[in-house]
Amino acid sequence: MSSVEKTVAAIQARELVVIPTDTVYGLACTPYHEQAARALSALKGRDARQPIALVAASLDWLFECVPELRGRAGVVARALLPGPFTLVLPNPALRYPWLTGDRPDTIGVRVPRVGGVAVEILDAAGAIAATSANRHGDADPRRVDDVPLEILEAVGAVVDGGELPGTPSTVLDLTGPEALVLREGAVPGRDALAQVAEVVAQ
Repeated sequence: MSSVEKTVAAIQARELVVIPTDTVYGLACTPYHEQAARALSALKGRDARQPIALVAASLDWLFECVPELRGRAGVVARALLPGPFTLVLPNPALRYPWLTGDRPDTIGVRVPRVGGVAVEILDAAGAIAATSANRHGDADPRRVDDVPLEILEAVGAVVDGGELPGTPSTVLDLTGPEALVLREGAVPGRDALAQVAEVVAQ
């Protein structure tokens, strides 16, 4: 069994995995089961009420997972993704409540631009729930060696994709009348807001 097959099997078995992304190493699990998401939050050492991103292999997968993404949110998602963004979008059907934290009517989504083994895993899984593979509040891991030992020992698979950029995604909240930067990341906040404004103005 290849590392990709082992990792996808672990995800499907509701285990946690450590995988490379386009930004930092991620701690991931299936997005479809609450128990897996709770285990992810517990291993990371953070409150279960904090949201976890839904990461899709493609825009088509994203819109299959959250088919209500229409209007402005859908237009912006199609313009910015794939890319180094996490977009907080309306979630009117209240899907994936174990991923949405204290705001069940919103959901954070990603479609990363990845290659190599990372894209193989995502393509095979379709969608995952993921956050950075560190303990809450610690530095984001750019190498497998940066991932805490207690995380590496607790997961069902670890995939080494070499050294990554190390800067997490930029988080944009698109649920209100104006886009908000919730976290500066791979794209500077000012540039991210300018991209959104350009898309909306079209």
